[in-house]
Order: sequence, then structure tokens, then C-alpha cells
Amino acid sequence: MHKFTLMKKISLFLTLLIGALSLLFFSSCNHNPVIEDYTFVVTGDDRIAPDDTNANNPSTTNTYQLKRMFKEVSELSPLPKMLIFNGDLVLGYCDGDTVKLANELKEWIKIYQASPLPAKGVRLVAFPGNHETAEKIGSGKIAYAPDERTFVREMKDYIAGDNGPHYTGLRPGTDSLMTDQSRLTYSFNFGGDHFVIFSSDAVSRESRIPFHWLDKDLKQARNDGARHIFLFAHKPAWKTRYGTEAGLDEFPANRDSAWAVMEKYNADVYFCSHFHLWDSIHKGKTWQIVCGNAGAPCPEDWIGPYYGFTVVRVHSQKVDITSMGRDLDLKTYTAPRDEKATMIRAKFTIGQ
Repeated sequence: MHKFTLMKKISLFLTLLIGALSLLFFSSCNHNPVIEDYTFVVTGDDRIAPDDTNANNPSTTNTYQLKRMFKEVSELSPLPKMLIFNGDLVLGYCDGDTVKLANELKEWIKIYQASPLPAKGVRLVAFPGNHETAEKIGSGKIAYAPDERTFVREMKDYIAGDNGPHYTGLRPGTDSLMTDQSRLTYSFNFGGDHFVIFSSDAVSRESRIPFHWLDKDLKQARNDGARHIFLFAHKPAWKTRYGTEAGLDEFPANRDSAWAVMEKYNADVYFCSHFHLWDSIHKGKTWQIVCGNAGAPCPEDWIGPYYGFTVVRVHSQKVDITSMGRDLDLKTYTAPRDEKATMIRAKFTIGQ
């Protein structure tokens, strides 16, 4: 057999094996046996600015920060069960060129697969932000159905469920979804806990989340005895300490309805990104934690932002939140900064 053909077959086999193991992992999650003490990591937004793209970086990511983060997560003790990535993995906004978007996502996957994480069994869950599902049209950022399909196809091995809402159309009492969201917004169980993933920029539903579907999902989770409820979306529900672009507050009625559902079922935390920083906000029973500091550019007038990731340690009655980060140079944010140590930047406990 030709050497090149053999190598292609081996590569295909390994890709299929990783995909099968991922599906097995998440399938077993849905049996939901309680794990008394485990951790997962959450972060988001590692894409670079449009002016920083070049042929040597086809992934359009902040590759130094991304590779360093993958390595540091792999060295955590205890080793986290999952790394959940809250969107804006790549630059996207490809003017409808889904081949270009697919190539960016494929290059991002290569960086992940070359990291220590897959071999150590840390499962990646990734979902899109506006940079993956939307296009710049005029002054707006409009979700585009072919981009949604491209993300689902290219990231299929890192999508943890398919029980999300389907197309409903503009019908009263529904979430008025204009495309199938079943693998972009969904839920899964792990360790006795319930995890909900949202696409916060669905077609014709930008900056909104499906609260009718969420109500049914969380009701079922509580009926099934879920211990903790963790929610993840790209866009924040509430403003942060820095002036930033709009999140779910662009449609406050939808935001308030969704938040009311989270509070109704005593959800622990709503993790989000979109703003390239770390912040925590307590709005009643449910916390919002913004962790969009994986490597995307920050305005040069910001004071104190840092790049890193958030470690979530889950116990039976409480959840420990630890923000890990390292300083950055706002003007040279993609440059290697090996001398900058990653350390604890914030730490608190929910449910004490």
C-alpha cells in the first residue's frame, strides 16, 4: 500500500475513534451518576482581530495564548473532566464563504488535537459565538443558516447533545426559531448535574435564547434530581464593569424571561463570554460569570484585563469558582509572554 494512502487511512481511523469516544463519553453522561467532587474548565473568545490575520495563522486564533491555555489546563490537579469553550473560537465573518469558515474551524481543531488534552481524556465541548454563526451586513451582525450548518458539521465531535429545540417558525407560545437548533442549543447531564448549552445568535433570533424550551428542559432536570444546574452561552445577560457592546440586554424582554426561568429552577451559574474579560455578577439566585478572556483583543484603554480560564470545582452542596490568569500587553496581545505567570486572579464559593 502506498505510504501516503496508509497515513490517510490511519488519520481517518484516529479521527473516527476520537469522535466515537466523545459520543460514548457524553452518552454515558446522560445516565448521570453522582460524582461527589470533580472539576471542569470554561473559557471563550480566543479569536484575533481582523488586522492581525495572516497566511501563517489559518486558524485566526491567538495561537500562543490558546496553546498555552491547553497546556496549563492539562497540568491542573485534579485534572478537569471537561473544557467548555464559549464561542468565538475563530474570526469568522467570512462574507458567506462557508469553505473559509470551515477551514478556520479545522485549523482550530488541529491545535486542540495537538495539545495534551485529548490524550489525557479532557473532553472538549465547544459551541458557537456570533463570529461563527453571523455575518456583517450593513451595521449589523446577522446570523446566517449556512454558517450554523458549517459549525455543526465541522465541530460535530465536540457537540455534547442533540436534544435542543427544532424549527418552530413564528408561532405564539414558541421560541420562534427559524432554523433547527437541536445541536446548537441543547443539554446534557454529568456527575449528577445538568449542563445547558445555548447558541445566543440563532438565525433571526440574534442576542436571544429560547426560554420556552429552557423552561421545559430545567423542569425535567429538577424532576430527574439534578444536583446543580450550569448554563453556558456566548453573550452575557448583564453588563460588566467595562463598557462593552450589547449582549442579551439588546432584547431585555427575552433576557428577563430567560433569567426568570433560571431563577425559577435555582440554576447555579450562567457562564458566558463575548466581552474579552473576566467578571462576576450576582443577580438573585443565579450568578453570571463572564469568562471571555481566552486571547481575543481588548481595547487599549482597559486597565487590568488578563488572559486565562476559569476552573469550576463541583461539590455536593457548593461550587468553587477560580479565575486563573496572566497579564497581557494590550498592544502586542498575540506575542509570546512566557515571563508572565498564570496565577489565581479571583476566587469565591457559591452555595456555602
